[in-house]
Amino acid sequence: MTLTFILLIASFVLILLAAELFTNGVEWLGDKLNLTQGAVGSILAAIGTALPETIIPILAIFLARDKTLGHEISTGAILGAPLMLSTIAMAVVGASIFTFHKMGRRDSPAAEINNPHMRRDLVFFLVAFSVAVSASFLQSAALKWLVALALAGIYAVYVYQTLKHPGEGVEDLAPLYIAKKNDNPNMALVAVQVFAALALMILGAKVFVNQVESIAAHFAVSAMVLALIIAPLATELPEKLNSVIWLKVRKDTLAVGNITGAMVFQSSVIPIVGILLTEWKLGTVEHVSIAITLASSICILLFLGKKNRLPYGVFALGGLFYAAFFAYVIYR
Repeated sequence: MTLTFILLIASFVLILLAAELFTNGVEWLGDKLNLTQGAVGSILAAIGTALPETIIPILAIFLARDKTLGHEISTGAILGAPLMLSTIAMAVVGASIFTFHKMGRRDSPAAEINNPHMRRDLVFFLVAFSVAVSASFLQSAALKWLVALALAGIYAVYVYQTLKHPGEGVEDLAPLYIAKKNDNPNMALVAVQVFAALALMILGAKVFVNQVESIAAHFAVSAMVLALIIAPLATELPEKLNSVIWLKVRKDTLAVGNITGAMVFQSSVIPIVGILLTEWKLGTVEHVSIAITLASSICILLFLGKKNRLPYGVFALGGLFYAAFFAYVIYR
């Protein structure tokens, strides 16, 4: 067990270093592609950092010795990711804003956000997630295929809308880490750093999840709790750490977009795996997790209104929603 905790800490440090490399590299990538901050955060960063949690449901389906257990873990992981992003990740944003403000790194205890961009992300998420959940009530395989195609279409429209929407480009670029003396590194160098960071991030997340699973097994934690709570909590680390790094340097659109963009990706593209490759039958715990996810997201959307600044307390509300779900799972 001592080795497990050592590997747990080492993998966390690796993810942290990879996140620093990735945020730096993806900013340069966005600059090279002439993308807005919203597109960089919500598409490039969101898809890249979603890779660790994308792997879990796929591996659970194809590699699990017990197919029923594999499907249960896969479904839990698919639903757990949006839950974590809409609650814990938002709470981390709020805590980071508050902490950096107290440290004097931020002038205000509020996030300066791109309102149309954040609103679009949340609306697309709510639509996609609701469509994905609706598939659990369908018996027809043909109808499930239609839902899967609809989800793919929703994400395609989202990407198109995000790319065409005007916004500020990435500013105040720090030197590329692997070419610090080069003021204008070429695309090849940028790509090398981004893909190296992603590889390290996936490796770190895989080791981290393995150690968390070992600890869960040691303490006899159920597969459902592992899939719905513990594994997503671990695999969402890249998004959280990326956002903390961006909040520290006051790049709030990138920080928040990284999370809301991941929410759209996790609610549209990833559920296709569950809908087509598992029975996609949801129990009471899953329905409670869905309700909490939707409630937290709607709450933030309502507070957002037409404002371009959101106090840290609004993001911190996500922590209360997660605490309610955690209490339900533990004491049910």
